[in-house]
Amino acid sequence: MIHFDIEKNEEDLKALEAKTMQPTFWEDAKQSNKILSEIKQKKNITSSYRKIEEELKNIQELTELLKIEYDEDLAKEIIQNTNKISNEVEKFELQTLLNGKYDKNNAILTLHPGAGGTEAQDWAEMLYRMYTRWAQKQGYSVKELDYLEGDEAGLKSVTFEVIGDNAYGYLKGEMGVHRLVRISPFDAGGRRHTSFASLEVLPEITDDVELYINPDDIKMDVYRASGAGGQHINKTSSAVRLTHLPTGIVVACQTERSQLQNRENAMKMLKSKLLDLKEREQKETIEELKGVQRDIAWGSQIRSYVFCPYTLVKDHRTNFEVGNVQSVMDGDLDGFIESFLKKK
Repeated sequence: MIHFDIEKNEEDLKALEAKTMQPTFWEDAKQSNKILSEIKQKKNITSSYRKIEEELKNIQELTELLKIEYDEDLAKEIIQNTNKISNEVEKFELQTLLNGKYDKNNAILTLHPGAGGTEAQDWAEMLYRMYTRWAQKQGYSVKELDYLEGDEAGLKSVTFEVIGDNAYGYLKGEMGVHRLVRISPFDAGGRRHTSFASLEVLPEITDDVELYINPDDIKMDVYRASGAGGQHINKTSSAVRLTHLPTGIVVACQTERSQLQNRENAMKMLKSKLLDLKEREQKETIEELKGVQRDIAWGSQIRSYVFCPYTLVKDHRTNFEVGNVQSVMDGDLDGFIESFLKKK
């Protein structure tokens, strides 16, 4: 059971709002934006709590009326309202679980197929579609940062940003290796194949986080965007690849038309990766931020998606499972995300 102190939350909110009234509030833009972000977060959670509280009082009052005189329509209304408030309480519980250092931030996701050529590359693209669908259902926006098409189908890699409140908090548990079992559409013999793809999830690093990167440590290459056409192609050398020389970390962005925009996005990705590396050097924050890195292979998966001989999606960390694999591929991930957060 999670204990949430609404009075303390409201006291903290008042203290933060008082800071915005100070004459010097806007002198430090980074700090003021951080405070405004905290205010928004606390207002949202307070509003959710008070709304639930009011609806519970309403149900209680209706129940008292029902005790005095039974009415079938009133009984049905109470049941409907109770089911509704039950769902709202579950959502609120998840909000209280999102209290990590970067949980409120946008999320930067990178998908890589494992060994297996076209089959694995197609699986990586299926996962990309799945997470895009999930984000859209949550009201988040998705911004593609880098995309490298597969040789025949699928993709060799994709990096994209999920933009919205608590995006990283919800998606951080999705990081790891995802396993697919199906009859391959690329196998003329109709044999069953097992494929793997890895997902990296990092928080977008906001301006209020101090992280100095020596410009001399960055090598920048520009090139033409790759791809067969459409949104993944560009006739000018606008694509940007940044290499952090001391660590060997490489990031790329090619989806914007402007080289400057691509460089800004690439720097955002590089900052996230460097901060993650910095945090992982401190043992107490390793699992909190990034989790354990594993090979993209058998035995290291966090979740299995089985299309044949039966249909099942199972998370191996929480044992949460769903029989409707197609609904999961269409973005129905809430059960997996919620079970992970509650287990943690």
